[in-house]
Amino acid sequence: MNDAMRVVEMFYSVQGEGQYVGMPSVFLRLSGCNFRCQGYGMPVGQLSNAYREIDPRQYQSLTELPVVKTGCDSYPSWDPRCQHLTQKVPVDELANALLALTPERNWRTTTQQAIHLVITGGEPLLGWQDQIAVLLAQPSMCSLRYLSFETNGTQILNLGLQDHFNKQSQLDEVLFTVSPKLPNSGEAWGEAIRPEVLAQYARVKNASMVLKFVVQSERCFDDICKAVDAYQEAGVICRVYCMPAGADEISINKIAATIATLALRHGFAYSPRLHVDLWNNAWAT
Repeated sequence: MNDAMRVVEMFYSVQGEGQYVGMPSVFLRLSGCNFRCQGYGMPVGQLSNAYREIDPRQYQSLTELPVVKTGCDSYPSWDPRCQHLTQKVPVDELANALLALTPERNWRTTTQQAIHLVITGGEPLLGWQDQIAVLLAQPSMCSLRYLSFETNGTQILNLGLQDHFNKQSQLDEVLFTVSPKLPNSGEAWGEAIRPEVLAQYARVKNASMVLKFVVQSERCFDDICKAVDAYQEAGVICRVYCMPAGADEISINKIAATIATLALRHGFAYSPRLHVDLWNNAWAT
């Protein structure tokens, strides 16, 4: 097994979305995704090619690369043209690098504030599960207590990662922040909404789960309710967050109040995109 991972970026910041908004966290963005989400920000039935209008070969670092305003705003995590902006990092080196990003080189500070590790993408569970298990078993991870996966909820956990969580893990919580892709993303329902996958996540030791939907307009709420019903039929009952679509502060602010009002009407929670409010969705590295 090749114990190295292709890393798009890693950084220390506040959690910007979902259940732990504002929580100090180390983020690890891994390469690869099974979706493209070209429908975001587009009229119904149309797909964005905004990322295709950018030539990544003109840029030498991720911080120089433009953030697109339609489609997937994390396109460097899956666009093969951006691979020169990523790095292949051995797992032991990666574990030490992540620890070094914490304020006191410890996942729990002297004030006993827990620093979270958020593994995101792309889709981090697509091809890196064996390496994630090895990463979490590294000595520099021994004080980690809170782990989150930002996932689209389509990837079944393999036996190795399940085994780590259920038999070897010291974690107090494994949070699956599942962002299912609704039709407004441009992805097909049958490929994006996988209740049996979430049911498996829920069986992980010390697992918790939230659903986080990217919402463009009122018409998305029928799809959200349909998806939530499907998950509940599979025994998955958890908090539902609705988050306004948009790749920058201007586009998000245009619809934020409307999405919050509609979320309240349906009894759902509202999630901001705090990192966009603070830094306008800039790359962190």
